[in-house]
Amino acid sequence: MLLADLDLARRLERVEGLANAAFVEARARVSPGSGSCWTEIAGTRCMFDSVDSPVTQTFGLGMFEPVTADDLAEMEVFFRVRGAQVFHEVSPLADPSALAMLNRHGYKPLEFTTVLVRELQRGSALPETACAVRMARPEESSHWSKLSVQGWNQPALGGFLEDMAASNAERHDITSFYAEVDGNLAATGSVCIHEGVALMAGASTVPEARGRGAQQSLLAHRLHYAAGQGCTIAMMGALPGSASQRNAQRNGFQVAYTRLKWELR
Repeated sequence: MLLADLDLARRLERVEGLANAAFVEARARVSPGSGSCWTEIAGTRCMFDSVDSPVTQTFGLGMFEPVTADDLAEMEVFFRVRGAQVFHEVSPLADPSALAMLNRHGYKPLEFTTVLVRELQRGSALPETACAVRMARPEESSHWSKLSVQGWNQPALGGFLEDMAASNAERHDITSFYAEVDGNLAATGSVCIHEGVALMAGASTVPEARGRGAQQSLLAHRLHYAAGQGCTIAMMGALPGSASQRNAQRNGFQVAYTRLKWELR
């Protein structure tokens, strides 16, 4: 059983930072005019994709170094000169200075994300699949993103998801998958691999195919894939108490901790 301690939290937060940095770098290559970039300040990765992108935020605040007022001010400048709001997603295992600085500098809590983990080993017992799952081909990136948009059913994210698919096609750390229901492509999912950790992301099922085991199958297939790639840990984020969290826990994941996202007022 994995222990939800500082060492594990640092490993998970570092991997999520690396995965998002890889996305931002790919986005900059695909769309040079986007201004996508990232920097590291006091061990914290600051990501800018666009002013309304969910990737535009920091990762790992207070996980690797205490946070000072000067550090926080430098991070704020990074976002403000690009016209973006300032967001920090913070682990409860971060140095206490992070929470103190956020409260002192006028931030407000915004939303929670539960981080879940499970161990992986080659040949270990992993969930079975109920639906056919296959890897998405590079030329299917546009279709994969459109299917994801249908599943998310959030029109505001449509442009971002389509841009994300084009950027992901340029990355070497991510692999995308489809699940089929009644012979039709009905669900999407991806896995990002860094430093022996598999980050599960991109889970989406079109409304008419829900409740048919597509996400269960995608999760199981990605776990098998990650174990075959030598990963020893799988991780994912979910809304607390959501169907995604319950599905993960049914498949051997445990809650590591719940992060809190902060926004500068």
